[in-house]
Amino acid sequence: MFQRSVRTWCVSLLAAISLIASDTAISSKKPILVGASVALTGKYSRTGQEQLNGYRLWVEDVNARGGLLGRPVQLIYYDDESKPLTGAKLYEKLISGDRVDLLLGPYSSGVTLAASTVAEKHQFPMVSTGAASSKIWARGYKNVFGLYTPAESYMNQILFFAKRKGLSRVALIHADTAFPRAVAKGVKALVKQLGMQLVFEEEYSKGSTDFSAMLVKLRLRKPEVLIGGSYLPDSTAFVRQAKEYRFSPKIMAFAVGPGLPDFGENLGADAEGVMGNTQWEASLKLPGAQRFARRYQQRFGHAPGYHAAGGYGAGQVLEAAVKRAGSLDRDALRKALSQLKITTVFGRYAVDAAGKQIGKPGYTIQWIEGKRHIVLPRAHATHQILYPFQPWQNR
Repeated sequence: MFQRSVRTWCVSLLAAISLIASDTAISSKKPILVGASVALTGKYSRTGQEQLNGYRLWVEDVNARGGLLGRPVQLIYYDDESKPLTGAKLYEKLISGDRVDLLLGPYSSGVTLAASTVAEKHQFPMVSTGAASSKIWARGYKNVFGLYTPAESYMNQILFFAKRKGLSRVALIHADTAFPRAVAKGVKALVKQLGMQLVFEEEYSKGSTDFSAMLVKLRLRKPEVLIGGSYLPDSTAFVRQAKEYRFSPKIMAFAVGPGLPDFGENLGADAEGVMGNTQWEASLKLPGAQRFARRYQQRFGHAPGYHAAGGYGAGQVLEAAVKRAGSLDRDALRKALSQLKITTVFGRYAVDAAGKQIGKPGYTIQWIEGKRHIVLPRAHATHQILYPFQPWQNR
């Protein structure tokens, strides 16, 4: 019995020594440098921070698995201040100055448009993490590979639902940047296709939070559906002011904002019934999604939004491409990213010849009793749709 215990202890000790030696060997090798710009300040700072958190968790996990090609992974990032010009300069620095081995994209379509131009100039493959405007993939570039469902289809499920309910009068508002304009383009095309009527459209400058004049005009047009191509601050401000002006269409939906936990935290009961879209929710039956959500909560003290899961998923795509290529050679990586078809924590990854995402669906969410629920498509729904949007005076 004693001899067996000694043998067991020796085997355990040898295994531990082997693991330590392996970790030491990996950590002693030159790290693989992964570069990215992130929005830590400026308009996109909230979503940019979520994306960075996802990157960080992936780096921790890939290194726990032994790194890439037997080498540790190190993330190098800079604050692009939510500005395209700054982002472009930072990707030039990452490629030419820091000599990074791999690239992950910034947050927002505007910054990605600028950053991907730099990547294309250097023929450096980049996983576009937080961008959805199809304009990015309409320029003939060969080095930008998308993760998000294209923005033009963000509101499709909501418009199809509205049509089934017999609604026809649609109002569209959107910010004057790349992603909201792409959302608006898709909305206008589908409204026309469905034989609905666009009774109001207005573009507003980025950063706008005063919608009082717009709401006066909206009330006169009496839309049944209000769709906003927006972000968190503007969608939150609009809902607050919609309550003041008693503007209550039967459907009120926004891009990005409602998909973040902050939307419900900021608006409280006033978020009830507001719809939006999401690229990801922890309730989806995706490999590792629930584990990721638990770890994220423990690590950062709040539940992850889809931007965080996108950051982690982009890392997984990059990891799979490196393993498929068997090296850091850019031509091999470009080919691997073009051909790769995998399911990550974030969802399905598959791109077309231009690098635009074609494998991943989007989801419609709605705020119900203080929680964000998937309501469309029905196969993934965690709650029935609350319809119509309850008028403010009846709450």
